[in-house]
Amino acid sequence: MLLYARARPSVGLAPPLPPRSAASRPTRRIERRCAPSANRWQNWRQSPPTEVVRGEIFRLPSPRGTRGREQRGARYAVVVQADEFLTLSTVLVSPTSTRARPASFRPTIVLNGEPTRILAEQTTVVDPQRLGRSAGRLEPDEMQAVDDALALVLAL
Repeated sequence: MLLYARARPSVGLAPPLPPRSAASRPTRRIERRCAPSANRWQNWRQSPPTEVVRGEIFRLPSPRGTRGREQRGARYAVVVQADEFLTLSTVLVSPTSTRARPASFRPTIVLNGEPTRILAEQTTVVDPQRLGRSAGRLEPDEMQAVDDALALVLAL
């Protein structure tokens, strides 16, 4: 059994570079090439692409690569992430369903005139750019029902 591979003599390869010291800086060429993307990244982190508020309902596009009993097709989702954390790079949402069976951890709301259940047990993370158009916001009593369902599902 070979634990460590032996160094093979290099054939046609350049000699290895000496290790860089901790004080070494990137070259100016790399600095110039990387600066624009670094600036865009910082600006992106400071200003999220979509105005998101906890309790808001957004339309999500169809997920790719669903398996088993995972939901298919475009649907709505409720933002359940705390407002203090909405500047992060992802958003925590609970999907909805008009066909899900009733359960104590699935509060019912009326969305587009149709009874819709919020699937607290399928809470997931999405990129804010995947959030479609806003379809409205939950009322305070509806948001309380979602909080109760999440507390039940997460054993809080």
